[in-house]
Amino acid sequence: MSDKPLMPIATAVWLIENTRLTFDQIADFCVLHPLQVKGIADGDVAAGVRGIDPITNHQLSREELEKAEADPNYRMHLSRPKTIVAERPKKGPRYTPVSKRQNRPDAIAWLIKHHPEISDAQIAKLLGTTKATIQTVRDRSHWNAQNISPTDPVGLGLCSQIELDMLVRKAAAKRAKLAPAPVDQGPTLEPVSASLAPEREEEDAPRNEKVDVEKVFGKLGGGSIQKRDDEERP
Repeated sequence: MSDKPLMPIATAVWLIENTRLTFDQIADFCVLHPLQVKGIADGDVAAGVRGIDPITNHQLSREELEKAEADPNYRMHLSRPKTIVAERPKKGPRYTPVSKRQNRPDAIAWLIKHHPEISDAQIAKLLGTTKATIQTVRDRSHWNAQNISPTDPVGLGLCSQIELDMLVRKAAAKRAKLAPAPVDQGPTLEPVSASLAPEREEEDAPRNEKVDVEKVFGKLGGGSIQKRDDEERP
């Protein structure tokens, strides 16, 4: 069987001492080799290990045990809880592998440089570090400050791109929400160009009108001159 009880060796010790099961049945239930079970029975393996009752810890039912004792070929099944309760995620800093912890100062420096909207608490949660470490990187009092090079935490494998994008959007939305509203400065003076616009239009208007030439020459007496020329002409 693929599943095995908690502390299988201790469970095997109890089954050897308190039941009539064969070595093969115990080995199958505890996911052990039959020779290993025989070694436990002989005292060559797991000497001094205290047995654990799989019935009291609800990993084996009494009915299953009785069926197996009555039939040497019967293989017992591990009991499963009727209801499965999802484990509540543990609060605390993210676990970072030891091999990548030396890269956290570089990732902190990158976030401080490129995303100042992210708070120290958010950086600490994302990278699995502390506010004290972030502060030493920020004020360059870190013991290895001269060797710190800002590097994308996604490239360093300290977080995923989705986690980083979600954090950036969340931090930006929080900053926008806390930003003060713009102050109304009231009416402002009208630009000079706007006040002079009507006058310029009035000045330009006559220039755009069509000039009546005959009317102009008529006012200047041009009509009488034309009449005399016609009378004197034979």
